Amino acid sequence: MRLQMSPLKDIPSILIAADSESRARCAARPLMKEFGAVRISTKPAQAVADFEACGPVVLVLAFDNIENAQSYRHRLYRASRVALAMPHSAIVLCGADDLRRVYDLCKAGVFDDYVLFWPQTNDAPRLAMAVHHALHSLSTAFPDAAGARRLAAHARHIASLEPNLAELARRFAREVDMTRAAVGAAERTAGNAYRRYFHQLGESVDALCGAAQTLAVALGPQLQAARTMHELANHMRPTVLAVDDDSFEQTMLARFLKGTKVELICASTGAQAFRSMAIRRPDLVLMDIDLPDVNGMEVTRRLKSVEPLADIPVIMVTGRSRRTVVMESLRAGAADFMVKPFHRATLLGKLEAYLPGNVT
Repeated sequence: MRLQMSPLKDIPSILIAADSESRARCAARPLMKEFGAVRISTKPAQAVADFEACGPVVLVLAFDNIENAQSYRHRLYRASRVALAMPHSAIVLCGADDLRRVYDLCKAGVFDDYVLFWPQTNDAPRLAMAVHHALHSLSTAFPDAAGARRLAAHARHIASLEPNLAELARRFAREVDMTRAAVGAAERTAGNAYRRYFHQLGESVDALCGAAQTLAVALGPQLQAARTMHELANHMRPTVLAVDDDSFEQTMLARFLKGTKVELICASTGAQAFRSMAIRRPDLVLMDIDLPDVNGMEVTRRLKSVEPLADIPVIMVTGRSRRTVVMESLRAGAADFMVKPFHRATLLGKLEAYLPGNVT
């Protein structure tokens, strides 16, 4: 079943996950004044069911420590088939001693935002403001933008009409000329009884010729627009998202693609990949299988279940070349497969096959 990503509702759902009901209610109080749909989840065995039933736009992590918040996110992504692909923002509540660490975790994409909340809650409005910021950023999650790949394909198709129409126009002009000549000859040789009819037929042919010329003039600017669109599409840089937690591999990919027409963006986890795609739709995904949060094959399966993202080609990248791995990758929805370490020529050959135009 594919997920249909709809715009945010007027009353967005907010889920507060905590390890005690008292902490959950403490975080819920300042939010219920501004947001109506606030639910809490405090039982570990119900965590996935609570999340899927709520379908939160904002997830507030009100745990006793940062380790428990991380553990909750890790279990949720592994156990839920929709959490990873469902656009939502995770805000973690922390204490003063955790500020540096939680900042680094947000920077690394483990959480989306943090609020200094414990043990004093006198800055509770800051939590409501963080929710407002999250709602604003999520209002354009998973946009329906076509991306360079589809735009270039449409532009090439439109531009291809120009020579076809030009050839049709030439053939039509030849047929009109031949018909006009035939009608003229028939008019000259016909008897008086039929000459008037051939003369009227000749006038009709002349009118048809004039209409064709008018159409050609009207099509001129449209065909020029198609040529311009084609040229612009060829100048667009397709975007490739590399999902790999190995910084060395990311560096190598950047080095391989230096000087090409490809723009590379990177994500280190499946969660980061979906957050990145929510902001900017890539034209192709290079997906490592061994990711720290969710297996790359599972990330691919979930990506293929999200309607606006399902047609993005995914190339699986792994150090394992066993047939079972290849077949499982293809069943997950991958379009192709690469085994590490690979050469630059191999990478560029794969990109040429799935990206618009010449990538080099």
